[in-house]
Amino acid sequence: MCNLYRMTSNVQAIAQLFAPVVNTQVNLPPFHEIYPDREAPVLVARDDARRIETMRWGWPPSGDVKRPVTNIRNLGSPMWRTALGDPARRCLVPVTAFSEWSHAADPVTGRKRKHWFALKEQPLFAFAGLWRVAEDGARFAFLTCEPNKLVGRIHPKAMPVIIGSAQAADRWLSADGVGAAAMQRAYSDAAMIELDFPEEPPVQASLF
Repeated sequence: MCNLYRMTSNVQAIAQLFAPVVNTQVNLPPFHEIYPDREAPVLVARDDARRIETMRWGWPPSGDVKRPVTNIRNLGSPMWRTALGDPARRCLVPVTAFSEWSHAADPVTGRKRKHWFALKEQPLFAFAGLWRVAEDGARFAFLTCEPNKLVGRIHPKAMPVIIGSAQAADRWLSADGVGAAAMQRAYSDAAMIELDFPEEPPVQASLF
């Protein structure tokens, strides 16, 4: 389960990779650590264009679920079926790196270590997300899948579904439900890398 990621790129890079983006005038500070229930930038498709918007990470709970859902795995669940089938309810979640926690504590610090993952050849990518309006505003979550070997050695249960190209972004935002579900697969090991970030990043700036 991915419950921590970074987005330290800028609006121009997002617009270049995921064009057309119509509100490139927005101010987007770096997000060194994004945890559940925090606001983060997402891209949504509106009127044949894409807009950068702010949403809170965590799908509203329902039924037996008692807290917001951050990761989406079972696409056959009624909780996700309607949103997945509607392209207008899909979004791109811009990311520069994501983290999984080590199983064992570090022998020096006594704390579990963050393992950060990113793409080798490009500094920006996205998660395949779904979003909805809730009582407290718009909220999002993103898809996960079986992990590749790189991520799986740290977290063997799942990894986020990565959108790494403009073509994949177009497909995620426009495909029917069956086509969107088919994108729930692990990203190539060869295209990813593990990074080493300081344990104490700079204080996160506020959005907009």
